[in-house]
Amino acid sequence: MDHQYVERVVDLLDPSLNRILNMTVEDARRRVLSGRPEAVREIDGSFALLARDGQTVRLARSLDRPMRYFLAKRAAGPALIVADRIDALREQLDREGLGGQFHPSYTRMVPAHYVVELRLIGCPDPDPTYTRFFTPERNVLPADLTEIGRRYLGALAEEIAKWLRLVPEREPIGVAFSGGVDSGAVFLTTYHVLRTLGMNPARLKAFTLSFGDGPDLRQAREFLDRLGLGLFLEPIEADFAALDPAETIRVLEDYKPLDVECASMGLALARGIRQRYPEWRCLLDGDGGDENLKDYPIEENPELTIRSVVNNLMLYHEGWGVGRIKHSLTYSGGLSRSYTRTYAPARHYGFEGFSPFTRPSVVEVAEGIPFIALTHYDVPTLYSLKGEIVSRGVKAVTGLDMPVFEKRRFQHGAVAKERLRSRLPEQEVVYRRQFLAMYQ
Repeated sequence: MDHQYVERVVDLLDPSLNRILNMTVEDARRRVLSGRPEAVREIDGSFALLARDGQTVRLARSLDRPMRYFLAKRAAGPALIVADRIDALREQLDREGLGGQFHPSYTRMVPAHYVVELRLIGCPDPDPTYTRFFTPERNVLPADLTEIGRRYLGALAEEIAKWLRLVPEREPIGVAFSGGVDSGAVFLTTYHVLRTLGMNPARLKAFTLSFGDGPDLRQAREFLDRLGLGLFLEPIEADFAALDPAETIRVLEDYKPLDVECASMGLALARGIRQRYPEWRCLLDGDGGDENLKDYPIEENPELTIRSVVNNLMLYHEGWGVGRIKHSLTYSGGLSRSYTRTYAPARHYGFEGFSPFTRPSVVEVAEGIPFIALTHYDVPTLYSLKGEIVSRGVKAVTGLDMPVFEKRRFQHGAVAKERLRSRLPEQEVVYRRQFLAMYQ
């Protein structure tokens, strides 16, 4: 009797989406296969990679690239399917006659910043093992807001410059722009880098979403007008009645209310740009800026205190972390999970998105900030840091005086909060039911 298992690995990831700057994709894949964290850390860019050696499979991704897998049972041996979307996993299982094994909660998400190792040895499957390849050192910067800002925006400018060099020289570049701190920093730094590199800044547009009554459009106009850059603003007027949470959940493949709201705005903006510019491809945004500088309302989450926020490595990027009770195999945590709110709408409408705030060099500066020394555990002081650090950094790097307005979430800037609730309820249970209904 033949007891030898026959493993099957199906890689549905789109290799054209990898943007690796310092080596070939095959070189990067070999580094992932090695499992050595220092080798994987040296991969510079955006990637989602699978590497296999016999029964051993290793997976790794950058923060901006969702990566999921499903391990199915066959009589001949296990089948591993890897993709960026849950629906792609399900469709492949159906094609292979294995659809009866599917449930969305059986899908797994590769957490950002880890090499995940799987062993294809049959039934029952062993747990994956995780090896962290990105561990920034905390609290290493001086408690000097100007110096922190210079380093933070300097890293941002370097990442934008790397990305711009990959874009064809006549290709237009859009920024999802609200006039807030993060999108403002991305726009002004991109404008500065274009000029520094001798590229044409007329390629640039600041796209601002509006449903007619949100404050972002006024804020965006004031931001750019103060700097004499108002000609770059392009409002995208959207139809409020077209907001459809069921559509958002299908695209997002998640049910967290804030992510559903944000992704709904992302879909509306992407749809509006695509209708106006059928060939537009490149779209920058500021996602990750709040996570880097820990700028979320702590009081809205009963599980958080300022001590947990400033004392845990990359809490907003990774959640409570791999190996913790709260770690979900299905969804990972933090921005590692929720980056689909940006990635999925952009991909749905054919855009190549990019947020420089997700790059390790930028995150590394942010994690080096001595938050405890700067805040002494005072919550209002923590909330004030981002505007101070980023505006000082923009001044140091670009010479521009960036306006700083009160923080507002994307969805609350495009449409009045009260009106938003008439289309997008607050209750997670409503979205969870809609999500599960897609798979019944």
